[in-house]
Amino acid sequence: MVELAGDLAAKVAATPRDIGSFIRAQRESAQVSLRQLATLTGVSNPYLSQIERGLRKPSAEVLSQIAKGLRMSSEALYVRAGFLDERPHSPVRDAVEADVVLNERQKRTLLEIYETFCRENATSSVSDVDSPDPGPSEVIVVPTSTDE
Repeated sequence: MVELAGDLAAKVAATPRDIGSFIRAQRESAQVSLRQLATLTGVSNPYLSQIERGLRKPSAEVLSQIAKGLRMSSEALYVRAGFLDERPHSPVRDAVEADVVLNERQKRTLLEIYETFCRENATSSVSDVDSPDPGPSEVIVVPTSTDE
């Protein structure tokens, strides 16, 4: 049990460094300087530097600002920082999160609708196995003659 507590403590202690190195990697891949990111996010340059070096653990609000500045999903940063549990990936979810046209609220709304449909289909698929969908019924149109 002591070993388990030690592992958990090490994981919690590593979280700030992990999120910081992740943010740095995302910033560098986006070819954005630390100063540019500070301007885009409204977060001070020294504070961003401390986050990237693992000296500070950013709040959810700061992570959201960083995500907007890097044009990435806030959820990805929240998961990485330990604020959210990781959700299973799907092509639909990945596409919505990667869309640069939608804002975070719109992405969240679309994903909530998608997840609702998935849950509904999962519960209804059990009853569909017992009674398969008969499909569309055929309609036969018989022409009538009006020349009598």
